[in-house]
Amino acid sequence: MSDRQVDYLLIGGGLASGNCARWLRESGADGSILLVGRELDLPYDRPPCSKGYLRGKESREDTLFRGADWYEDQGIEALTRTSVMKLDTAARTASLSTKDVITFDKALLATGAGVRRLNVAGSDLEGIHYLRTFGNSDAIRDDAAGKRVVLIGGSYIASEVAASLIELGSSCTMVMIEPVPLSRGFGIEAGRFLHDRLAEHGITVCGDDELDRFEGADGRVTRVITKRGRELEADAVVIGVGAAPDVTLARNAGLELGETGGVHVDSRLQTGVPGIFAAGDVAEYESVVHGGRSLRIEHWDVAFSQGRTAALNMLGRDQPHDVVPYFFSDLSDWVSLEYVGPAFDWEEEVIRGSVDDGKFSVWYLKDGRVAGALSIGRSEDLMHAARLLASGAELGGGAAQLGDLSTDLSSV
Repeated sequence: MSDRQVDYLLIGGGLASGNCARWLRESGADGSILLVGRELDLPYDRPPCSKGYLRGKESREDTLFRGADWYEDQGIEALTRTSVMKLDTAARTASLSTKDVITFDKALLATGAGVRRLNVAGSDLEGIHYLRTFGNSDAIRDDAAGKRVVLIGGSYIASEVAASLIELGSSCTMVMIEPVPLSRGFGIEAGRFLHDRLAEHGITVCGDDELDRFEGADGRVTRVITKRGRELEADAVVIGVGAAPDVTLARNAGLELGETGGVHVDSRLQTGVPGIFAAGDVAEYESVVHGGRSLRIEHWDVAFSQGRTAALNMLGRDQPHDVVPYFFSDLSDWVSLEYVGPAFDWEEEVIRGSVDDGKFSVWYLKDGRVAGALSIGRSEDLMHAARLLASGAELGGGAAQLGDLSTDLSSV
């Protein structure tokens, strides 16, 4: 066992840690930085795992946040295949799976989230997949390309994977509780549009239904049975029903958890222990954009931007995390969507543009204010939506102007 000291310990091998390391160096940190991640690879972008990487159009190197040479050039030590087994916040020590004990000055918890696993009859059969890492993506490609695939879930992962697998020659059926894909976050109007894009490329969507069980032969899945009695033949299954924050290390260290199960941090992303921060999927933060409401958001851009905020505050900059959350998704090259929010609930939807032409934005309003906005083919609208969301301005009669293409949104 060896003991050593570092100035900055970044726990987790994902994008939040990678961008935190970058901003520490770019913002003047000259101390030692140690990034510890349990995955096989250096920090990388996860969205390609359901899209370009899954389809074989992007390599692992293409998706890396930074290559190995960058870490060496920046004097950042990055350990892969290594876990932090114990965190002592009082002693400021971390025990690694390598038996090393690290003493640190400041630390970032960016342990991410793990997939939610379903516990139904047959869930232990071969051929049932979840997606989180490169390895999962490799397994899905090898096992499901060109075959009959049933996808469970109606959100980002299931929709994106279905679109990618169609490109690989698979036959895809989606089973979801929602009436149409992505409607929980975007509403029925936008959901129908996305459903139609999936359907016109051959994906069968079974909405308003729920998984009952899996059936198989010789230890491998062969059929999916739904609660409405559908019997769907399946050579492989991909499940995308959400994720849960990985808070085991934080909980064992005595850090406070929030209402959604993430690590509770303030608007500066600092935990209740000074000098220890959290960012990315695991962080439940007080959002100054949303009036101090606690949010925990699992998306690439949020992890990226929180890595920067955490770095600045580790350097004592007293920077609130005031970035409006931004989301994006691609269904192959058929349709791309962007979104700011999140709108947890809303009272009115205003559509700007033409749904039929596939160029429109949906504005989600609550109490006369913008709670979120979705763009398909109208990216320019999101800048104005983010501005109005962050300001919390009451629109009054301006709400009707959002849907009027003759209105200059900068004047609203």
